[in-house]
Amino acid sequence: MTGEWSIREGQSNDVPDILHLWRDADSTVSVTDTADDIRCVLDSPAVMLNVALIEERINGTVIGTFEGWRGNIYRMAVHRDYRRQGIASGLLDSVGDFFDSGGAKRITALVESEHPWAAGFWESMGYQYHQGMARYYLNRSNTGV
Repeated sequence: MTGEWSIREGQSNDVPDILHLWRDADSTVSVTDTADDIRCVLDSPAVMLNVALIEERINGTVIGTFEGWRGNIYRMAVHRDYRRQGIASGLLDSVGDFFDSGGAKRITALVESEHPWAAGFWESMGYQYHQGMARYYLNRSNTGV
């Protein structure tokens, strides 16, 4: 499939479509995949969520966070029917602009190791795999820990 695409900032009315895209893009479900969590992202000045549109339909997302030191990329996702059309590169450029405006010195991307197509994309964009680092996480409930 092909089509003209564009990128814009995510909006609160996009939330259901974003959640739907993440399922269609084979993203692993996370405890933060809720409408309320996405609305928090959209409301935070330290976070940007951009969406890629084809015919006004969301077919890609990227989340960028910047805490004043390092840029972090999450939820780079493109619908499987629209991959290899430059959408992910466009999304990466858009989040790069966000990081540049804040002066980020390093950018990291959270990439699912079970998705070889994703690793290939990041390597093609000049990102290096860091074998010496592991990700540790703790899921917290709404009631504390």
